[in-house]
Amino acid sequence: MTTYKEIFGKYVKNYSSDPSSDAEGQIWYNTTSGTFKSVLATAAWSAGGNLGTARKDLAGAGIQTAGLAFGGYTTANSNATEEYNGSSWSAGGNLGTARNGLAGAGTQTVGLAFGGNGPSNATEEYDGSAWTGGGNMSTARQYLAGCGLQTAGLAFGGLTTTAVNSTEEYDGSTWTGGGNLGTARRNLAGAGIQTAGLAIGGEITAPVNNTEEYDGSTWTAGGNLATARTILGGLGTQTAGLGFGGYVATLGASNATEEYNGSSWSTGGNLGTARLRLAGAGTQTVGLAFGGETTAVTAATEEYNFSSLISVPAAWASGGNMGTARRYLAGAGTQTAGLAFGGFNGTANSNATEEYNGSAWTAGGNLGTAREGLAGCGLQTAGLAFGGLVATTVQSATEEYDGSAWTGGGNMGTGRFALAGAGIQTAGLGFGGYTTANVANTEEYDGSAWTAGGNLGTARRTLGGAGTQTAGLAFGGTPNTAATEEYDGSAWTAGGSLNDARSRLAGAGIQTAALAFGGRSTTVNFSATEEYNGTSWTNSTSMATARRYLAGAGTQTLALAFGGSTTVELANTEEYTGAFLTDNVKTITTS
Repeated sequence: MTTYKEIFGKYVKNYSSDPSSDAEGQIWYNTTSGTFKSVLATAAWSAGGNLGTARKDLAGAGIQTAGLAFGGYTTANSNATEEYNGSSWSAGGNLGTARNGLAGAGTQTVGLAFGGNGPSNATEEYDGSAWTGGGNMSTARQYLAGCGLQTAGLAFGGLTTTAVNSTEEYDGSTWTGGGNLGTARRNLAGAGIQTAGLAIGGEITAPVNNTEEYDGSTWTAGGNLATARTILGGLGTQTAGLGFGGYVATLGASNATEEYNGSSWSTGGNLGTARLRLAGAGTQTVGLAFGGETTAVTAATEEYNFSSLISVPAAWASGGNMGTARRYLAGAGTQTAGLAFGGFNGTANSNATEEYNGSAWTAGGNLGTAREGLAGCGLQTAGLAFGGLVATTVQSATEEYDGSAWTGGGNMGTGRFALAGAGIQTAGLGFGGYTTANVANTEEYDGSAWTAGGNLGTARRTLGGAGTQTAGLAFGGTPNTAATEEYDGSAWTAGGSLNDARSRLAGAGIQTAALAFGGRSTTVNFSATEEYNGTSWTNSTSMATARRYLAGAGTQTLALAFGGSTTVELANTEEYTGAFLTDNVKTITTS
């Protein structure tokens, strides 16, 4: 019997637990589970940033991290161009001629647009900021396919008054005739380059599964798609192509993806959104799909990745309950070394302090002043508490925690409650809040005294905070708002708005990687969680318990939410783990 070593040249390694990283296809033996395991590569689509303008029958070019979308149809022909940076789209220069049913080629900075409804023979060239006219095609047509580069483009198929088989080659200024397709068709997809093109699917009077390969002069038949379809997307090369989405006669909009290896098609990962009349860009292993139509025009973007890594989505999990249920408290520290202090326990202001070790809370030293509506920052062993409310008296008192006891620090210049905090014990930041009205005041703490900083643009209370003294973040608050502001150590400027306007929420993280969670609108408690990337907020996994007046600590990827209230005070703790990639480990079985 042949051994693994004789085939592979190595012995199978033994591990008591699966290694954190190993090569795709590598086999090992897990001595704990008594099983052989390996890392397998898989292909999957995941959500990307939406187009600014939802549209169908558009064209695309470029790669996944530098994509280009142009033209298409919303309620009218569009001339819009958008550029993708791997996470979001931004506006580029408009096409000279608004049109749909066009084709594209090239890159984000050297793009090519040609054909379109009319039918049109117009060609335009993109330089990364503006489109200029190029040489006209010989055959005006729409619903054609294209591939290649700006200086070596290929146009094939499409519709004049009937489906056509003509092919044209572009040299950067002029189109010339190439070899005809074997099957005249429209609404097909394209991939590859001028001398190694790929024509995929489309329709004559019904969807077809035909594939054809171009060698620079002649088209020959390739392997058929498993599913005949039209108005689909295509990307990649002649020997590593991708066909996705489109219309299937018996099903309507399709989410199916197929991968081409130069001779045959095999099943790939399904699109998250079944759609037709979409566009694509990139390669078979790192692709991009955008726009199109479901039951309505869509702005959805999806990214295709073939990898031995799989994405684990963000999640909240239950942690240990606090010893004292309370709301309107403050927090500091990390997920595995958190600090909770102050608040209202349902009958009175609280001076209780509790320390979290990643699974359970234990009592710490009491605050000198029992209070609610205070703010906090810092670490479990170097915390800072400031502001708040005692009965009806607004507080300016500051206290510093050393891991066992609180001692008095310098008073704030403006006593207030329902404020937010950020930073550390020796470089703290307090902002917003309420005195007899909402305030915009910001103050900076140096470890002994507070000094005035730049005012918030919007006076507000019960807001969320994150970041540091020189890179702070303020978001949400009362009056109910979605506004976000960023602090640079002297002044606040507007940032991207929350998706859900809310107050009485909590935050964690830094200015460029923050987390907002919980809170309340005017009538409804929130469980919603949002992540901030320094520019915009995106929705993430919701908490198990919707609540307001809660506290938070930690980072965007490892956060802690605790306390708060629904209709009663809560002791609940939840732990947040952000989305991450991990090896796709599979157990090897025999049958």
